[in-house]
Amino acid sequence: MLMLFAVAANAQQRTITGIVTGKEDGLPLPGVSIHIQGAAGGALTGADGRYSIQVPSSTAVLQFSFIGYTTQSRSAGNGTVLNVVMAPDATALSEVVVTALGITRNRNQVAYAAQTLDGAAVSENRSANIGSSLSGKVSGLEIRQNNTMGGSTNIVIRGVKSMTQNNQALFVIDGVPVANNNMNTANQQSGIGGYDYGNPASDINPDDVENITVLKGAAASALYGSRGSNGVILITTKKGKSGLNITVNAGVNYGVIDKSTFPKYQKKYGAGYGPYYGTDESNYLVDNVDINGDGVNDLVAPLTEDASYGAAFDPNLMVYQWDAFDATSPNFGKARPWVAAKNDPTTFFEKPLSNNQSIILSNSYDKGTFKIGFNRDYQNGILPNSNIKKNVFNFGSTYNITDKLTIGADVNYFNIQGLGRYGTGYNGAGVYNPMTNFRQWWQTNVDVKEQKDAYFRVKNLAKTNPSYVGKENVTWNLADYTSGRPIFWDNPYFS
Repeated sequence: MLMLFAVAANAQQRTITGIVTGKEDGLPLPGVSIHIQGAAGGALTGADGRYSIQVPSSTAVLQFSFIGYTTQSRSAGNGTVLNVVMAPDATALSEVVVTALGITRNRNQVAYAAQTLDGAAVSENRSANIGSSLSGKVSGLEIRQNNTMGGSTNIVIRGVKSMTQNNQALFVIDGVPVANNNMNTANQQSGIGGYDYGNPASDINPDDVENITVLKGAAASALYGSRGSNGVILITTKKGKSGLNITVNAGVNYGVIDKSTFPKYQKKYGAGYGPYYGTDESNYLVDNVDINGDGVNDLVAPLTEDASYGAAFDPNLMVYQWDAFDATSPNFGKARPWVAAKNDPTTFFEKPLSNNQSIILSNSYDKGTFKIGFNRDYQNGILPNSNIKKNVFNFGSTYNITDKLTIGADVNYFNIQGLGRYGTGYNGAGVYNPMTNFRQWWQTNVDVKEQKDAYFRVKNLAKTNPSYVGKENVTWNLADYTSGRPIFWDNPYFS
C-alpha cells in the first residue's frame, strides 16, 4: 500500500508602498515600472510617484526601471515602506546626435525631436532602396512606396504639411542637400499611365551609410531654411579609419506574388459584356459570322470585349477564339471547346532572384583619410523580361591643412540601366500596366501561357522570315477578325 502526503505551505503575502523620485530635482516620477525579480507581478507609479505592490517574502527583489534612468534593484526586506531615488542614465543622455552641417551635440543638449540610427539599420536587410529600409524604424516617419521595380519612395515626416506643395523630407548627405522630389511625369504622378523611374534617395548606397539622424520639427531643420520645412534626414557616410579597412557585403533577394491579394477568377463565364448578339440580342457569343466558309454561321468569342460577363462555359460548344485568327497558331482556323483557361493571370509572374554586392576600402593617416567604394545591385523584376542593373562608384577623402582646418571631397558615379520597367497607373499613351488589365479587363477563357507561346512563336519566326518582324503582338483582344491588331489590350508578353 502506497500512501501520499501533500503538505501545502502558504507564503505570507505582504504589501509594500513607497514613492519614487528623481535624483536631479527630487520630483516624483510617474510611470516607473516595478517588477518582482524572478516572479510574476508588477506595478507602476502613479502621477504622484507613489506605488503599491504585493511581495511574497522578505527576500524578494524589486526592480525599478524608467526610460532615461538607471535601473535599480532593491530588496523588499521586512518593512512595509520602500522609497527609491532614481539617477539619470548617463549613457542615454550622452548619446551623440548630428544636428546639421557636421555639428554634433549630446542628446540632452538638443531641445527638439531628433532620432538617430546606426548605418547597420539600413544595410543589414540588403534592400536596394534606403527609403524602404527606414520603414518602421523611426517614429513619425511615413514611408509610402509601390511594388514597382526601382520605383520611387515617398518619405514624409509627421504628416502632410501642405495641400499644394511637396511634402517630401529633405535629404542631407555629408552636408549636401539632396531633394527627394519625384521626377516622373505629371501624368504618372496623378495616376495616369506612366513609368516610375524612382527618386534620388533610392540611389544612395546603404552600405556607405555610417549613421542617420532624422530631424522632425521646424526648429530642428531651421538651418536649412524653407527646404527643410518638411523635416530633414541627415546621412553621414563612412570615412577612413585607422589602418586599412576592407568591408565586403553581399545579399540575395527572392520574390513571389502573394496570391491571397490577387483576384480569384471565376470559372463559370467567359468573354463578353453581356447578351448583345443574335436577331434578338439574347446571345452572348457572336453567331452571325461564317468563319470556315461552309455556309453556316459559327460561334465566335466577342474578341473586342475585355470582360468576362459572357456565355456560360460549356465544353459541348465549339467556339472560334483569338488563336483561330493567328496564322502561326496550331489552332488557326479551328473552333475549340468553350471552357475556362487552365492558366489564369497569376501564372504570368516570375519568381525573381536578385543579388547585390559591395566593397569599401578605407584608411586614415596623420594628415587625413580616404575611402573607395563600389556597389553592384542587380534586380530582376516580377514581370517577364524586366531588370535593373545599378553600378555605383564613390570616392571620398579629407586632408587636414591645419589643426583647425580640414578640406574634403566626395565623388559619386551612378550607372543605372533599366529594362522592362513596369507601367503604373491607368493606361496612358504607349504605357501599359498589366495589373489594370488582370484586375479588371480580362477574359477568363484566355490562357496566359498560350499568349506567351504566341509571342515567342512569332519572335522566333522573325529571326528567319522578315515578314514576321514587328508582328509579335498577337493579342487576345482583337479589333477585328482579319487585321490582327489590338483594340484595347496588347499581348501581355509584348507589353
